[in-house]
Amino acid sequence: MRTRLLVVLVALALAVVAAFAVPLLASTAEQRTQQLVISRTADVDRFVVLAQQAVDTRDPAALVADAARYAELYGEGVVIVDARRDPLVQAGGLTAADPAVHALVEATMRNEPAPQVGNLGPWSAEPAYFARPVGTGTRVSGVVVLRASVTTAAADVATRWGTIGAGALLVAVVFVLLAVVLARWMVRPLHELETGVLAVAAGHRAHVPERAGPRELRVLAGEVNRMSEAVLEAAEQQHRLVADASHQLRNPMAALRLRVDSLAGRVEGDDTTYRATVAEVERLERLLDGLLALALAESTATRVAAGGADESCDLASVLAERVDAWRPSAEDAGSAIVPPPGHDEPVTVRCPEGELAQILDVLLDNAVHYAGRGAKITTDWEAGADTATLLVRDDGPGLSTEDRARATERFWRAGGEGAPRGTGLGLAIAHQQVRTRGGVLELRQALPHGLEVRVTLPLAAS
Repeated sequence: MRTRLLVVLVALALAVVAAFAVPLLASTAEQRTQQLVISRTADVDRFVVLAQQAVDTRDPAALVADAARYAELYGEGVVIVDARRDPLVQAGGLTAADPAVHALVEATMRNEPAPQVGNLGPWSAEPAYFARPVGTGTRVSGVVVLRASVTTAAADVATRWGTIGAGALLVAVVFVLLAVVLARWMVRPLHELETGVLAVAAGHRAHVPERAGPRELRVLAGEVNRMSEAVLEAAEQQHRLVADASHQLRNPMAALRLRVDSLAGRVEGDDTTYRATVAEVERLERLLDGLLALALAESTATRVAAGGADESCDLASVLAERVDAWRPSAEDAGSAIVPPPGHDEPVTVRCPEGELAQILDVLLDNAVHYAGRGAKITTDWEAGADTATLLVRDDGPGLSTEDRARATERFWRAGGEGAPRGTGLGLAIAHQQVRTRGGVLELRQALPHGLEVRVTLPLAAS
């Protein structure tokens, strides 16, 4: 936006400068041309008077002497002819036989107006011709032709144009500097507002200065800061509610579990109801554990956004450890976990070892229990320039496109609400943990069938 605003302001400034400079340049050239025309017209009129006297007295000596002195002083040619086209004066290297002079003489004899001298410019070099008839009325007794040099006038125009150009350039530079200052004054608060809004969207606290830019932007900056505080306070209250509720329910749940366990030896006959009760208690315990883990992940996100410690770990070693830990569970479920192929180089990602282990536990648990018996679960990782990607792939039934889009939502479970196991919080927790560390969790369709989960995390600084 700053560039576009600068382009508009600079273009407007240059247009204003040009609107003043161009007419001034034309006016300067016109004024100097008029000075030349007035000066040389006066000289021609004086020669006309002298020529008339010479014709009346039949003595051109004074006329010839005056023309010679004029040509010597100004370096300009003068030709005067009588009514019969015979030259009375030829001075300054100009002759009556010159084609331009001959054409002017003939036109003037016919009382045709002399050609106008165009406005001079710094590049003008061709001489200007002035012609006047000698005599009065329709009685023409001769013609005066003067060839004037425009070199001095063109040099004067060039000097004046240079002065005007320098002044216009100076004014343009001042306008451009003012445009830069104005654009910075207007756009900088907008950039700070953008940064503040993005910070709020990312869960950070916005600190937009309220003393820069126009009054409207200062008011808007204050509103953004207040909105940031309100959003963070609401999020913090939500996190505390989940954490407090989960924590406060732990004690009654523990007491309930003890009472249910104490009934194990007292149930007689059909114990189906008892086993269902134990299963529900276990599901409630898992749900509370998931809510606590989710609250912890969200509070960690707030702490990291506020500038918390940036921990790291070796992805390869954590992956190998969790694969070994889950191999017995996979064998019990009738599936097999293939360990990742050996990699020579270590890869350090910006994620604590404990969190990466929790993420892998969620992915491997889902693969083991949902891929089905006989499934093959493969794990691997690959490193890029700035990120490393962890892959967990199975050849089970997989998920549909709609289910993959909802899999990271809280309390969503494959198979709908009547699914027999799971709290629907595992992938939601893993997704939050990955996003907290600046990574991305993706679910893709494995070929020919199955599910592939890709976790991309930024590499730790060397």
